[in-house]
Amino acid sequence: MIRPPTSRRARWACLRLQIIGPLLAAPPKSGELRERLEELARGSYLHPVTSAPTRFGASTLERWYYQARNAGDDPVSALERRGRSDAGQQPSLGAALRRAMELQYREHPRWSYQLHHDNLVALAELDPEVGTVPSYTTVRRYMKRNGLLKLRKKKRVRGEHLDASDPSVPNVPREMRSFEVEHVHGLWHSDFHEGSRKVLLPSGEWRTPVLLGVLDDYSRLACHLQWYLSESSETFAHGLSQALQKRGLCRSLITDNGKALTATEVEEGLTRLGIVHWTTLPYTPEQNAKIESFWTQVEGRLLPMLENHAELTLELLNRATSAWVELEYNRSRHDEIGMSPLERFQSGASVGRNAPSSEELRRVFRREEQRTQRRSDGTLSVQGVRFEIPSRYRTLLRPTVRYAQWDLSTIDLVDSRTGRWLCGLLPLDRQQNADGRRSALEPVYEPSGDEPVAVADTAPRSSIAPLLRKLMADYAATGLPPAYVPHATELEKPE
Repeated sequence: MIRPPTSRRARWACLRLQIIGPLLAAPPKSGELRERLEELARGSYLHPVTSAPTRFGASTLERWYYQARNAGDDPVSALERRGRSDAGQQPSLGAALRRAMELQYREHPRWSYQLHHDNLVALAELDPEVGTVPSYTTVRRYMKRNGLLKLRKKKRVRGEHLDASDPSVPNVPREMRSFEVEHVHGLWHSDFHEGSRKVLLPSGEWRTPVLLGVLDDYSRLACHLQWYLSESSETFAHGLSQALQKRGLCRSLITDNGKALTATEVEEGLTRLGIVHWTTLPYTPEQNAKIESFWTQVEGRLLPMLENHAELTLELLNRATSAWVELEYNRSRHDEIGMSPLERFQSGASVGRNAPSSEELRRVFRREEQRTQRRSDGTLSVQGVRFEIPSRYRTLLRPTVRYAQWDLSTIDLVDSRTGRWLCGLLPLDRQQNADGRRSALEPVYEPSGDEPVAVADTAPRSSIAPLLRKLMADYAATGLPPAYVPHATELEKPE
């Protein structure tokens, strides 16, 4: 099953792109847009949060279509749900209330959030300058975001994540029909193929390589071919990134249901690039027939020309493949289209986009997950490797990171609300940290105003908590005697 994105923002963008993706891959002709939108509006789709069947109006789909089309090379950002402009600001907490909350936390760091809220309410009744105290949820959220955490560690129970898999598609007989999109970059085909020749490794081992191919549906152009020693999500992302940089960003991609082609890093990477990922139905390789047919040319023309080369290496095989595909296959006449793939690729109407840089592509194919920051040393763990978080982000209880399982040399820290890249995280270097040098922590809380209030220089108002003082005063106002009998030793002590 294809794993859905982590955040709701990405889930909505993925759903919207899946719905209007065919309109971007094959733009309707003049006067056909309304008919195509009404046809999509009659369909039923799964809600990205509740998974309930949902319908969308034609006007809504039309707005999504123009947003994605006018966004240029980044339709995903245009289709994401916009967050509130005042998110994270919490204007209901005034400056005086924030200073009182900070002071109260410094005096009582082991109090629960509920106790902090109750005492703030009592303090506001005793001192009107503090202002109105908002709800308990607002106070707790503010304290957590600003590092005002309870010192006592709570036991954390890890819940088991249940895999809500969709029912498998029944293997029923289906009719086979040839198809072709109307635009260049409208649809790409990709798959792995196990070669018939073995290569000799420097270690003296003979291995059977696999060939990754990426083919444009309209022009039949081979966007990229490369041999690898294994079929994995790392090699697929590596080869697909080269195809995107050579030819540009496509609108959709079709593959089979192999684990390497449906890995989380691949799915989330294609979504961030605005590429709709289609997978073939089980036991129906004919849906990806164009690239399956292409393998016959690799086995019938390329590999036979190397059959007399005994010491075939992977490096030589890749050099020969690049020369053959660029100078023979892409430039030879294709009987079905009546011209060479390169000529049709250059002359056809294109819906492609500019590809990002190599570094951006490397960061795109990563999975997004949340981790718990260890408050003792400001680190988090990914696949058994610990990474250091900069001190300015030490208030994040559940930071959101992006990483690839095959490359843990660095991971990305991103904003959980917007998906914006914040910084890169490196693995923990204990030897370097043993030099004894430590930087002073920057303050994570500064009350609003012209001058920040130094909490350490502010004397506490009373040794008795505001709530308890209020209760004692209310009890004294009732006029009832104390509900206990004092001991003789208490009477002898001076007040």
